[in-house]
Amino acid sequence: MTNKYDGLCDEILALDDKVRFAGIANSKGELIAGGQKDNVDKLLVGDEVKMSIHYALQKRDLYTNLAYKIGDEHSSITEYEKVTMISIPVNSSELFLISTEPRADYLKIIDTAHAKLDSLKESQ
Repeated sequence: MTNKYDGLCDEILALDDKVRFAGIANSKGELIAGGQKDNVDKLLVGDEVKMSIHYALQKRDLYTNLAYKIGDEHSSITEYEKVTMISIPVNSSELFLISTEPRADYLKIIDTAHAKLDSLKESQ
């Protein structure tokens, strides 16, 4: 499915000029698809990227513990001064990570990502 994930990431990167990064991480914290747009300055490099992925997975695990009360997580949005981080669970072991410039239309990005993920699941 990695090829389909690469296509998904490319579509999200092309969706909006404010999208900086789109990638799929596995439960080990490894980026298995996607990456950053070529024309943007990197805010995180090397181990910082791994830390960011680790924190996103950790946050998902925390909220999974409450799912029996509040339902399954559909997405998570964290706004920082320089970037907005979005995470969308793909399945129990993979997480779709997207970062945008501040004030991007992240609801449109999330809705599109969900539609594309649903389409991928249906085609399997």
